[in-house]
Amino acid sequence: MTSSSSVTLSQALLARAISHSNSTSDRVSLSSLPSFSGLKSTSSAAASVKLARVPRRGLSRPLRAAAVETLDKTTDTSLVEKSVNTIRFLAIDAVEKANSGHPGLPMGCAPMGHILYDEIMRYNPKNPYWFNRDRFVLSAGHGCMLQYALLHLAGYDSVKEEDLKGFRQWGSKTPGHPENFETPGVEVTTGPLGQGIANAVGLALAEKHLAARFNKPDSEIVDHYTYCILGDGCQMEGISNEAASLAGHWGLGKLIAFYDDNHISIDGDTEIAFTENVDARYEALGWHVLWVKNGNTGYDEIRAAIKEAKAVTDKPTLIKVTTTIGFGSPNKANSYSVHGAALGAKEVDATRQNLGWPYEPFHVPEDVKSHWSRHTPEGAALEAEWNAKFAEYEKKYAEEAAELKSIITGELPAGWEKALPTYTPEVPADATRNLSQANLNALAPVLPGLIGGSADLASSNMTLMKMFGDFQKGTPEERNIRFGVREHGMGAISNGISLHSPGFIPYCATFFVFTDYMRNAIRISALAESQVIYVMTHDSIGLGEDGPTHQPIEHLASFRAMPNILMLRPADGNETAGSYKVAVENKKRPSILALSRQKLPNLAGTSVEGVAKGGYIVSDNSTGNKPDVILIGTGSELEIAYKAGEELRKEGKAVRVVSFVSWELFEDQSDAYKESVLPAAVTARVSIEAGSTFGWHKIVGTKGKAIGIDRFGASAPAPIIYKEYGITVEAVIAAAKEVC
Repeated sequence: MTSSSSVTLSQALLARAISHSNSTSDRVSLSSLPSFSGLKSTSSAAASVKLARVPRRGLSRPLRAAAVETLDKTTDTSLVEKSVNTIRFLAIDAVEKANSGHPGLPMGCAPMGHILYDEIMRYNPKNPYWFNRDRFVLSAGHGCMLQYALLHLAGYDSVKEEDLKGFRQWGSKTPGHPENFETPGVEVTTGPLGQGIANAVGLALAEKHLAARFNKPDSEIVDHYTYCILGDGCQMEGISNEAASLAGHWGLGKLIAFYDDNHISIDGDTEIAFTENVDARYEALGWHVLWVKNGNTGYDEIRAAIKEAKAVTDKPTLIKVTTTIGFGSPNKANSYSVHGAALGAKEVDATRQNLGWPYEPFHVPEDVKSHWSRHTPEGAALEAEWNAKFAEYEKKYAEEAAELKSIITGELPAGWEKALPTYTPEVPADATRNLSQANLNALAPVLPGLIGGSADLASSNMTLMKMFGDFQKGTPEERNIRFGVREHGMGAISNGISLHSPGFIPYCATFFVFTDYMRNAIRISALAESQVIYVMTHDSIGLGEDGPTHQPIEHLASFRAMPNILMLRPADGNETAGSYKVAVENKKRPSILALSRQKLPNLAGTSVEGVAKGGYIVSDNSTGNKPDVILIGTGSELEIAYKAGEELRKEGKAVRVVSFVSWELFEDQSDAYKESVLPAAVTARVSIEAGSTFGWHKIVGTKGKAIGIDRFGASAPAPIIYKEYGITVEAVIAAAKEVC
């Protein structure tokens, strides 16, 4: 029997996660992993099969072959083939109807997709958010009709027949690349090649961490796999190597990646640009590597490879599956023309004839439908079984269960924000990067899902949680992650951690200028509504002598232009604490904290509450909401605006000083609030920020002045650079006198 508490947990998670779905609470089952026996052979004895790792064309170094057994087929081969062809033609028909899409990958990968979703993976189609489900990532996201077809067959409510017919259309649940926020059952948003495999590493890291932290000798409450399909394009992108290197280093044994080795990319055969031995590279990265030579019809080989991959628990596994892109198409298979365009009516007919498919578009044969229908009750049973197990766990391990429940549901512990430090002007000046570390260490004990690290800059970004050790292969329960110099992989792995469970709050760090290395991962954070906190230090010319290669100029403006992300630039201790409060509370928006290297004073008038408004009044001697001039600053330049205000008041001016820590949060406020801070009648406005002035005229207006930097920085001590670039109190005073 499932206890009321475990049901509540499941229902709470579902209720929170389904903001974009109407599904209830069930999931697909393992139709238990098929028993293994010998491959077909001329002898009656069980035979082992070698999944050889033969080098790609012309590469001479062979890899050690791996001996594996194959599985007994769990389903009649003819029905498997019929199911596989159903997947192929659902993809063909959807792409044809849309006259847009990528049919080649689904046609080639249908066999491995069928075996994963029908025979191997544990999930509940009626509750896509069941915690202990296996995760699947289609890194080669252009082939998304493969995933949509599989979700449809498995019984997910998010992909009905009408959704397949609406592929790539306005308002569809089947967009042109997988989007987790649109289609329940899709774990992460993929499309930019290589992002998905890095997300999968994050998902697998999350599982390994939670298993080490919460499993007990008598209760394995966290136990699921992460599966991923990636293609040649993913392998070419550098991010995949960054992520794979870390996966091998961390020994993520429950990560199994299928490499769709079809030798075709948009420009043609990969021979023109990609001839490396991928197998050897992954072995060098610490992966277990297998090769399925016949991915088109070698169902037993695929099953056998998965079985061996699961038996290897100390390494992730790459299964290279050699497929034919566009399998079954008489005239376009094995060519780039089937990669990214509809087959065309004539070729669709020819493919139907070639594969013996007499059905109308989008038809699922009854025996295939009946076969797949078992996943709904089996999935419900799997979830109910887990709920009962969790109920027993909760009785024995109440404290651990409460922490795990917080991570599963995303519900923050009551009163967590009281842990945030507060500051007064009497507190000594400090760099906001140091204040950030104080906040991280204050929050770590009260936020069970806080986990993260830096790209080899922890001692400079100040991101270590001092009460925890390092997440490593032998200590996966720890919460400090060492990403090494891999910014792009770091960002995408953090996205995977965030999207594993709503209560994970991953943070990652580097110098602000090096967001250039990881921009695509940050953009996917924003698009996928992935709550990642980007701790970006050395945020301006204030870093000094390292010079223009390390001094961000355009970065603040560029992230303010990015939708659904919070760009926060705190000025002191209270604003740093306020920035963390905002970042923790925003579950569907990532946050970037731009933090200083140089020491900054704690200013009178700053507040945690003010940060939540985005822009707020720090000091003001005006009356009736009619200041003579408004001075606006962010981060390290708020101090400059503050001092300029004090000087102008000595001359009899009514001066309002405004901290503009987050443009996005200010935009979220009511018109009345915005008018109370920046009254429309007051056009005398001056902004100061040690970065590009791009965008600031939206704030200061055509009659205002924006002081900033619209050229690259320089190498010199910070005070000298500030003076030479005119980021000074004197410059603000002069501009204020000019506008008022």
